[in-house]
Amino acid sequence: MPGPTPEFDLLIIGGGINGTGIARDAAGRGLSVLLVEQHDLASHTSSASTKLVHGGLRYLEYYQFRLVREALRERETLLTIAPHIIWPLQFVLPHSADMRPAWMIRAGLFLYDHLAKRKRLPASRAVTFGPHPAAQVLKLAYQRGFTYSDCWVEDSRLVVLNAVDAAARGADIRTRTRLVSARPAGGVWEAIVENGQDSGTVKAHAIVNAAGPWVGEVLSSKLGRNQHNTVRMVKGSHIIVKRLYHGDFAFILQNPDQRIVFAIPYEHDFTLIGTTDIPYDGDPATVTISPDETDYLCASVSAYFRLAVTPADVVRSYSGVRPLYDDHAETASAVTRDYVLDVQVSAGQPALLSVFGGKITTFRKLAEHALEKLLPAMGRAVGTPWTATAPLPGGDMPHAAFEPYLAQFQQNHPFLPAALSHRLVRAYGTRAATIIGNAASLADLGQDFGGGLYQAEVDYLIAHEWARTAEDILWRRSKLGLHAPAGTASKLTGYLQS
Repeated sequence: MPGPTPEFDLLIIGGGINGTGIARDAAGRGLSVLLVEQHDLASHTSSASTKLVHGGLRYLEYYQFRLVREALRERETLLTIAPHIIWPLQFVLPHSADMRPAWMIRAGLFLYDHLAKRKRLPASRAVTFGPHPAAQVLKLAYQRGFTYSDCWVEDSRLVVLNAVDAAARGADIRTRTRLVSARPAGGVWEAIVENGQDSGTVKAHAIVNAAGPWVGEVLSSKLGRNQHNTVRMVKGSHIIVKRLYHGDFAFILQNPDQRIVFAIPYEHDFTLIGTTDIPYDGDPATVTISPDETDYLCASVSAYFRLAVTPADVVRSYSGVRPLYDDHAETASAVTRDYVLDVQVSAGQPALLSVFGGKITTFRKLAEHALEKLLPAMGRAVGTPWTATAPLPGGDMPHAAFEPYLAQFQQNHPFLPAALSHRLVRAYGTRAATIIGNAASLADLGQDFGGGLYQAEVDYLIAHEWARTAEDILWRRSKLGLHAPAGTASKLTGYLQS
């Protein structure tokens, strides 16, 4: 006899940053949560970002002050709760006389400095590039500009850590599991979910549709609901080249079309360049960069840097589809990056919340706002927001300070190469000690897959972070795919399949 149908308070569709952020917050408020993701965690938009926690300086031009203020506040919060995967980054903005006037940039940076309280990041300033190391990178035509600070984030790890914490608080996280359909029945949702050849029915008192680029498809084909809010899909592409300059600062480069492009130090040996804004109507799962986008990004950097960049220099590229709320803006660049939370509820029917838009910086506030809207619709008390002060897994370093913890970790494990210690603490924070365990030598870490990846780390990712494939490990749980020697992926695949 089959057992009773599993029943949850929330069924969350989508394992990107919004879905996992809502799962974490809800589980921490005592709700029973099931999250299903059709592929791997962060396998689409959430791992295809520019990897910044930032206010969004350019959004000020579109008068999106609420969004920028919220994002700037979140920048400080996230620095505190995830100091291992988020850290400050200085940006250099060269001034070009034929772009935005200097007074406009000064005014924008003044607003950027003062829209929200800064605790850990320096204020912006005007600079002359003579004494600044950027002078060695930029063409002689660029003699002055501005600097300001935002933050870097390991985007896919941010997603995974939210899922890890949600699971620790009782959430059921199921990757490679898709929603087949869901219909109201007896005041709850009855949903069919499928993992490979196995399918089953679950019940939920509410559904959160956080399917990103698939949010509209889930509404219409999986839930049988009409769309009155629509998604405007915009493709953003990035290229990775060998490191173009020394220094830990990034560049924000203005372009004649009024867009901006970032050039950012990436994985020690590379420079990340992006992003584009291209309308997109294809399958989000198969999105790739176009030759025109590659040319655009190369030309943007080459217009400023002494060292020209060509498509032949590209060692890797990636693209993602941003599921933006359609505010009917004239161009893709002008479409709002703010989020819209649509709650549908009627008497006797279970609640449904759909997430439109959003950006990685504001995921935590989005989750709070989602529950503020959804829980009353479910007849539940909202409870107390809690995620602003609770460190993400591994982020519980004393005083949220990375360098002192790294020094202590290296002292505790002197047999580890310095680069490996740094990478482990950057990825896992205080949980790096769990991976090392009682090991006293590299040999104690098990099989060496190459590139600094050992069996102990792989086993941890399988047991605690839902890693199932070499791609999960080499490109989402880490970026070791850029560094590992030929053969690492095949060795790893063989181990995972054994």
